[in-house]
Amino acid sequence: MIDPSAYVHPSADVSPQASVGSESRVWHRAQIREGASLGADCIVGKDVYIDAGVTIGSKVKIQNSALIYHGASVEDGVFIGPQACLANDSHPRAITTDGALKSADDWTVGPTLVCYGASIGAGALILPGVTVGRFAMVGAGAVVTRDVPEHALVLGIPARQKGYVCRCGKPMTLDGDVYRCADDGWTFGPGEEP
Repeated sequence: MIDPSAYVHPSADVSPQASVGSESRVWHRAQIREGASLGADCIVGKDVYIDAGVTIGSKVKIQNSALIYHGASVEDGVFIGPQACLANDSHPRAITTDGALKSADDWTVGPTLVCYGASIGAGALILPGVTVGRFAMVGAGAVVTRDVPEHALVLGIPARQKGYVCRCGKPMTLDGDVYRCADDGWTFGPGEEP
């Protein structure tokens, strides 16, 4: 069901079994499959693919050509950069061991969770079975193979933690036993609730 206040570009392909929340905008050639759920006030850019059964929260911004596969859950306030990919198969093969084309029954979906306020940079790849913590930031082009802690900044292939970021997205510096944002003064101590 598409909320009457949502906008879906005529070239987008939104399944009648998908839901699009109020004030959300779905742009050119995006595809939202059956059973997918898009919250309120989201932006889905050109050529985005949201697979069957994916759950997207509210106030999420998904940039052009991002791919979000079955098994992914994206909480409120998440940013997903252009050409980012949330994968779902740890052992991909086109065929079974006897040479038959694989079907949906021949593989196990690896769940992926992107938590509240996190950002996934352009071209980043999030492998299945990974949780990206609240307000974490995954750098452009990173390949994330393991969980990312809250407020962590991860970069590289494979992604490694390089520091912490504020809720505003700016890097934080260690100040005694807490990390402090030079921009707004907010502090965060690893292990505490933000």
